[in-house]
Formats: sequence, structure tokens, C-alpha cells
Amino acid sequence: MKNKVLVKIIVPEIDESFDVFIPVNEVVWKVKKLVSKCIADLTGANFDFSREYVFINPKTSKIYKENDLIINTDIRNASVLVLLSISNNKMDVL
Repeated sequence: MKNKVLVKIIVPEIDESFDVFIPVNEVVWKVKKLVSKCIADLTGANFDFSREYVFINPKTSKIYKENDLIINTDIRNASVLVLLSISNNKMDVL
């Protein structure tokens, strides 16, 4: 594995998907922030990057923890992730 992986990010909120290279040496919360800002830039006003989001693996239904390094997860090249917004209520799984 190199320093980046190519993943498909599905964003049901705006009914679009994106192929994105993400760094493997970063924590999940930083990658979510970078990806959500990129999606907001690409889609214009359709996406609110200031909301809270989670990455979910649609095959395993796993919700990735904020402080996990990408390299220590099961995220690899050709992985598919769903970027879902969460409510203001804190989720116990995070």
C-alpha cells in the first residue's frame, strides 16, 4: 500500500458519488473534513460541510471511529464508503 487509496464516496444526501484519493496516514475525522469540503466545493450550495458526518462501510455496516488511522481500518483501494450526516445528538458508537 502506498500513501493514498482510491475510494468511492457515496453521498445519499445529494444523490451523488465521487471517486477520491485519501491519505492512509491521516485519522478518519481529518479525512471526513477534507472530503466534505471537497464535495461542498464541487457541488456548490447543495452540500453543507459544516454538519457532522460519519463514514460507513455499506458492505459491513461498520461506522468508522473518529481517531482511527485510515491504514488501521479495512479501507483499501476500491473500497466504497457512505458519507452520512448525523443529527446533533451524539452517537454512542463514535
